[in-house]
Amino acid sequence: MEEIYKEKYLHKAEVLIEALPYIQQFNRKVIVVKYGGSAMADDELKKNVIKDVTLLKLVGFKPIVVHGGGKDISAWINKTGKKSEFVNGLRVTDAETMEIAEMVLGKVNKSLVTMVEELGVKAIGISGKDGGLLTVEKKLSDGRDIGFVGEVTKVDTKILEDLLEKDFLPIVAPIGLDANYDTYNINADDAACAIAKAMGANKLAFLTDIEGVYKDPADPSTFISRLTVSEADALIDDGFIGGGMLPKLKNCTEAIKNGVSRVHILDGRKPHSLLLEVFTDTGIGTMFFKDEEK
Repeated sequence: MEEIYKEKYLHKAEVLIEALPYIQQFNRKVIVVKYGGSAMADDELKKNVIKDVTLLKLVGFKPIVVHGGGKDISAWINKTGKKSEFVNGLRVTDAETMEIAEMVLGKVNKSLVTMVEELGVKAIGISGKDGGLLTVEKKLSDGRDIGFVGEVTKVDTKILEDLLEKDFLPIVAPIGLDANYDTYNINADDAACAIAKAMGANKLAFLTDIEGVYKDPADPSTFISRLTVSEADALIDDGFIGGGMLPKLKNCTEAIKNGVSRVHILDGRKPHSLLLEVFTDTGIGTMFFKDEEK
């Protein structure tokens, strides 16, 4: 019985004690969580992510969730007989596709709100259109017009600040308006980064389909658990980072340069990766931080 006690219960106590300084350090601090990828397609993973975010809220953090929905959007587009087209990772978005995307993202948004509410925390689902949260201009891809795809030019944080002040958990769909009040789809990574910078977030976490940053993706031994901004920029300049990781890494360094204390890239396919990264000494993904903190 004594051995069972030590193995089972003392280990749990040690985990809680390890988490304590992080809970103290980030109490009442804003953390922006970008939620997307395969973790949204699997019901069990989805529940785990929502549990993680809800726990962050209950222990004193101020989480803001920015979600994607690309796979669901593609599925609905296929149902209409259209074919999804991407340029440099961005969805070509005509008026009909924009209408489908807004419908699907709204559905995803309210499903996440429901899951949080089921766990006893009050959540509010909004899009970047609400309260003038996200103002955009047309985003070109290598000079090509790809339709209603927006680049965030302004973040009006009042609605988020009001929701956090009233103890709600905001869940944001990445849709914005331009100066003519036309609706635009926004890359969820870009939206999360813009919101984190504007809110002065202490943490920005990207839940993705990869474990973090590798110098050589084909070699697991080249995994990098911690990166300063200069080290990340050097990896980009030296050509080690390409494909979909390139814009994500640039978002990470830009956020740090604009006042976000910590940025994390995590594998959302691993259960509770968010909690393991935030509350343990070793972490589980790649963490970015300022050069002077090295």
